[in-house]
Amino acid sequence: MASLFGHIAVSTAIGYAFFPKHVRPLTLIVAGFCAFAPDLDVLSFRFGIPYSSEWGHRGWTHSLVFALIAGGLIGLMFSAISGKTTWSRQTTWRHITAWFVLSMASHPLLDMLTNGGRGCALWWPFSIERIFFPWRPIQVSPMSVSDFISPWGLEVLASEVLWIGFPCMGLVLLARMIQKG
Repeated sequence: MASLFGHIAVSTAIGYAFFPKHVRPLTLIVAGFCAFAPDLDVLSFRFGIPYSSEWGHRGWTHSLVFALIAGGLIGLMFSAISGKTTWSRQTTWRHITAWFVLSMASHPLLDMLTNGGRGCALWWPFSIERIFFPWRPIQVSPMSVSDFISPWGLEVLASEVLWIGFPCMGLVLLARMIQKG
């Protein structure tokens, strides 16, 4: 899997590139949560659910259907709770929900670019096959915080700066140039 840092970098870039009028501290936090929420499936290990199960790690929570449903529900709840803002309610719901869905969908796509694990059930419930992209340049992230303070952790972070950080900055800069031009 990509690290928490990589997932949040993508959700932040999506916000600044495509939804800049809606970027606020709270929307960045919720989009960041959406970006890493699929990895909450690691809790399945505590219940004895094996990794290879469609209900295990990188299973159903790493699918586009999950991203659409969960991101949509989070967008709906967010808009209902923050409905008394000065934003246009209809536009806000659509844009923020799209941002949250894209943030959540970015998670399995990033994980499919890593060089570890068993792939993602991207097409669940239509298929439980775990897949990767043919090209996997991102170093798989350590599962523990202590492993980040090691040569492996530094290698992962360097990989993410190169393969996630720079493309995210490029996306935001390109979007800004298009918006101004």
